[in-house]
Amino acid sequence: MVTRWIFSRRLSSQIQNSFVTTPIFYVNAAPHIGHLYSAVIADAIHRFNQITGPTESGDCFLSTGTDEHGLKIQQAAIKHSTSTEDYCDAISSKYRDLFGRFQIDYSRFIRTTDTDHRQAVHAFWKSLAASDSIYSASYSGWYCVPDETFLTDSQLKENERGEKCSLESGHPVEWTEEENYMFRLGRYQDDVRHWVKGLEGRRIQPDKFGRILLDWLEEPLPDISISRPMNRVSWGVPVPSDPSQSVYVWLDALVNYLTVAGYPKESFRNRWPPTLQVLGKDILKFHGIYWPAFLLAANIEPPRQLLVHSHWTVDNQKMSKSKQNVVDPNERAEVYTYEGLRYFLLREGVAHSDGNYSDTKVLRILNSELADTLGNLLSRCCGKALNVESIFPAVDKEALESLKQIDATKRMLEALEEMPDKTSNHYRNFNFYLAIDTIVHLLHTANNFFETTAPWKLKKSDNPADRAKLNTILSVTMEVLRQVGIASQPIVPGLSKQLLDKLQIVPTARRWKDLLISFRTQDSPLAQDECILFRRIMQPAQKTNPEMSRTEKRATKKKKQAV
Repeated sequence: MVTRWIFSRRLSSQIQNSFVTTPIFYVNAAPHIGHLYSAVIADAIHRFNQITGPTESGDCFLSTGTDEHGLKIQQAAIKHSTSTEDYCDAISSKYRDLFGRFQIDYSRFIRTTDTDHRQAVHAFWKSLAASDSIYSASYSGWYCVPDETFLTDSQLKENERGEKCSLESGHPVEWTEEENYMFRLGRYQDDVRHWVKGLEGRRIQPDKFGRILLDWLEEPLPDISISRPMNRVSWGVPVPSDPSQSVYVWLDALVNYLTVAGYPKESFRNRWPPTLQVLGKDILKFHGIYWPAFLLAANIEPPRQLLVHSHWTVDNQKMSKSKQNVVDPNERAEVYTYEGLRYFLLREGVAHSDGNYSDTKVLRILNSELADTLGNLLSRCCGKALNVESIFPAVDKEALESLKQIDATKRMLEALEEMPDKTSNHYRNFNFYLAIDTIVHLLHTANNFFETTAPWKLKKSDNPADRAKLNTILSVTMEVLRQVGIASQPIVPGLSKQLLDKLQIVPTARRWKDLLISFRTQDSPLAQDECILFRRIMQPAQKTNPEMSRTEKRATKKKKQAV
């Protein structure tokens, strides 16, 4: 006890590398917007760490993947009339393809069917056994197949048909009696509680989820089953000392974080522990109680921090197959683009409360902020109407001093000065919506500056002073766009790259330290390709509207004939 007690209090306080994880996603069904949300959050943090690290090639690692074992997968494969291997291959590839389209910059996509993962699970099991944390016993209790977990009486309720089901998920349960291996969870309760309270109270973010964990830890923790009989759950990792048992799917799944770090090779400690683990609130107990307890039992340091996010409703209703309102990210991206949907999730999602998905809201936000506020400003600066030579012009000092006397200029420069620190603080606190708020506010001030100074009027003048002022307006606005492009990389990496490419900002000058106001002292060419950053999106219904009037139909027909 003394050794374990000392160990639990010497958890490292220094971040050496960035190691961010998503949960691995269960392959019982195709990915939906909730799965994508977890991945996008983790990717945004990972990308922020990449551009703020001490070196350009800093050691930043992001892992994601699929959880492929358990009874639910066996049943899903049977339902789809295929082998478990082929079923897992098909669903796992859907996740990999989805994350590729949404530019999730993962370092490792792990599958629990990978050979090195099976080796890691075996090594971890042996480590738990060596610490006398495992024993064999007869077990009986309520088991929820969809949730792959045993439940106590206090975690049950009766549905409208009088059947017992999970209090949290509503999924049905079945009474199970079997020989299992048990983990001495109660032995580690005090140490887990200490871990939850650590990192100056910021171990679990947002705070509300830390309080939920501490409430759970007020009650004695029962020992938990960590294996299933192979004759019931054959699709899993066999217990190394007893092939008649398979490793409990949650223990198997949690070890994936160790596998991607290189465990059981001792060099895994060069990356371990994860600096941040992103997860949904529905799996808080597994990551906030079981996982640190398993690690402490194996004499391995638990993760530094957990970021727990809430779920998504659809038009204020819970997302479910029965309601046929599950949002398919690929399908919606055909309308809103991959970058647009990614932007919306980070713009509207808040970790502490459920977000509400609405097509109307997506359309309004993307058109207002990406098309009109950002995209239109770039087009006006770079378009031939005002920028005949297609350059990022130099700033004329006298013209700049003159512009600084205008209130709109003062407001814009003040917002530009404040943006890097404010945005950085919001990123570090995982408040992506506030980071976007700050960036959009800067863009609003830049648009107001552009409208107030009216460069299109100066374009008509032959006066050299007016020409210098025009170029200065364009240059100052482009400086705002340069900084917006750098600061937005964690949110919309594709659009940011397109914007920075247009301004000819070299890749080595796109780090956070480059967010210093730097007005051009000489002209430099813009990229020659046309840059329409984000096109306005029409209401999907407008494309095939059966209620179109005869007049509208005739007008549409004439347009097509003209083309």
